[in-house]
Amino acid sequence: MGRRALRKPDPSLDLTGYLLSFDDLPQPLQTTALFGRSGPLEIEVGSGKGLFLQNAAIRHPDRLYLGTEVAQKYARHAAGRLAKCGLTGAKIVVSDALRVFSERIAEASLAAVHVYFPDPWWKKRHKKRRVMVPAFLKDIERALEPGGRLHFWTDVEEYFHSTLELIAAETDLAGPFDVPEMPPEHDLDYRTHFERRTRLAGGPVYRAEFERKP
Repeated sequence: MGRRALRKPDPSLDLTGYLLSFDDLPQPLQTTALFGRSGPLEIEVGSGKGLFLQNAAIRHPDRLYLGTEVAQKYARHAAGRLAKCGLTGAKIVVSDALRVFSERIAEASLAAVHVYFPDPWWKKRHKKRRVMVPAFLKDIERALEPGGRLHFWTDVEEYFHSTLELIAAETDLAGPFDVPEMPPEHDLDYRTHFERRTRLAGGPVYRAEFERKP
């Protein structure tokens, strides 16, 4: 399921502090340097239009959220969503998540990692481009604090099961734990726009959580 065209951004929105480049990230990434305060840090891989970042930051103001997005136009859209709501606990960086994890994220520094509806790269010769590959899964495990969680959702059954097999083979994460499907309370009460579109179309969503062991 492809991405839909974006609305033109509101030129009056000031994205300063919301839209980051890779070089804006401190090394190693520390919440006090990035957000001006401390708190549990969660990272979303591939934030798209930013619906998860917005809803999560509203619901959990005590937590801090960093989204990663390789497409600048989507990152700008997500940053505009955060800026419009005045959410100080969420930001988005225009970057490949694999680089962010390997070069900026310290050992046991994340409360959670969120990977929702990553590009499945359907063709066999392209599957090596998938984000859920052994090296990245090991980086996720390294970055999670003990008890920290990996949330993985997709609408592609083959990708779901092959990723669960990889996680079992390449990491020592506990799981998978089932994630029940919750009824939405309003039209945008979904993790992402992809989940909304999939569920409204009657399609299945495959969900699992994993936890770093003590």
